Amino acid sequence: MRLLLSLVSKDMLDSMPYLGHLTLNTHVLGFTAAIALLAAAIFSLTPVLRLPTAALREALNEGDRGSAGTLWRRLGANLVILELTIAVVLLVGAGLIGKSFYRLLHVGLAFEPSNLATLFVSLPRNTNNVSPPSNTYNKDEAMLPVVHKILDRASSLPGVSSAAIVSVLPVSGNGNTDWIRVVGHPFHGEHNEVNEREVSSGYFKTIQARLMRGRFLTEQDDSTRPRVTVINKAFADKYFPGEDPIGKKYGNGDLASDSIKEIVGIVDNIRESSLDEEIWPAEYTPVNQSTDYYFALLVRTEGDEKSILPALAAAVHQIDPGIGTNDEQTMTQRINSSQTAYLHRSAAWLVGGFAALALLLGVVGLYGVIAYSVSQRTREIGVRMALGAARGSVYQLILKEAGRLTLAGIGAGIVCSVISASLIKKLLFGTRSWDLPTLVAVAVLLGSAALLASFIPARRAASINPVEALRAE
Repeated sequence: MRLLLSLVSKDMLDSMPYLGHLTLNTHVLGFTAAIALLAAAIFSLTPVLRLPTAALREALNEGDRGSAGTLWRRLGANLVILELTIAVVLLVGAGLIGKSFYRLLHVGLAFEPSNLATLFVSLPRNTNNVSPPSNTYNKDEAMLPVVHKILDRASSLPGVSSAAIVSVLPVSGNGNTDWIRVVGHPFHGEHNEVNEREVSSGYFKTIQARLMRGRFLTEQDDSTRPRVTVINKAFADKYFPGEDPIGKKYGNGDLASDSIKEIVGIVDNIRESSLDEEIWPAEYTPVNQSTDYYFALLVRTEGDEKSILPALAAAVHQIDPGIGTNDEQTMTQRINSSQTAYLHRSAAWLVGGFAALALLLGVVGLYGVIAYSVSQRTREIGVRMALGAARGSVYQLILKEAGRLTLAGIGAGIVCSVISASLIKKLLFGTRSWDLPTLVAVAVLLGSAALLASFIPARRAASINPVEALRAE
């Protein structure tokens, strides 16, 4: 339980306080004890219910001495096939979810998250907008200068190569949108929605985004100049198919004069959305033309980005102790602890744990059935060896029986796993439910484990002394 709780990020755990008191209690212990007693009763009563008294008496007779053993071998064989089938289904599920989780964490971001430290900054506001005291900031007056001070102070920290701010961090999810209308394009009241991000001039350099066309934003793009914007490739593909967007203009639905922006650059599709969401069209406007009291500060470091986090918050407070800072994390930490990553990671751990247990039970069950078979066929094996059968043929005899059970379990398991994997499509990312490499890997893993489990009783059978076996019979 503590291991599963450790998979939950702190922010998510704070929103689920009931998980903080998760522990063993009388209800859990009572339920576990009841299940254990029920299992013991079932396995104890099964021989009585399975074999009538008459059958037991006949089994004691010399002529029918092998009938009970044969019956139990068949029952055990069927149970082993079922166990192996379940093991295959769980192993395939764990493999698919694990593969999905790996691909999720390695999905294209169009920026470099390593060596990026981040924190959120909140400037005290003067909500009445009249005669603000020195420790509050008015959006029209003092907000932009303090933003520049924060950027300058963060950039001067040891080990920092660049700093920037953005209204919404990447990989946060689609949202904070703008409704647009392209100048000169037909418009019939469509709902054209794009992600809106306010960024400083050094933002794209700091996150190492790729410029595809045009130019990045600069410090000269301020309120004294016409409004400009940089768009992503998805924006260009959707609203300017077959056109060159550079120099084109767009605004709000009414094309109000103060909303018109000119496109000056196109960047690659930075993943603003969650890891498993589609990439929306996005616009990036200069913070010098429009800023807000709440934003994220990012710095790119030359060394370990974790070590700069305390100094980053301290640098902001040196400018004004009244400025709020919170949630200092590296960008890699944010990605790994996101809700999407948590869901896939916890599913992979949970299914993987059950798959490991199923594999263990299946292998142990196969070993038990083969060992029981060897004990029941001692006389047969002794006769074979007395008549000149080589040890290799005895190995082949026992391993062939184990092989039939293993192939039956793997075959049934693969069919069932393909069917069951279609039920967890929502948990899969970039992975098909019938992923061939995963199916082959599970078959090889289970086959190898089964071969090892059946080799021990096969070796015991091959080492039987024919004379002692016949004398014991």
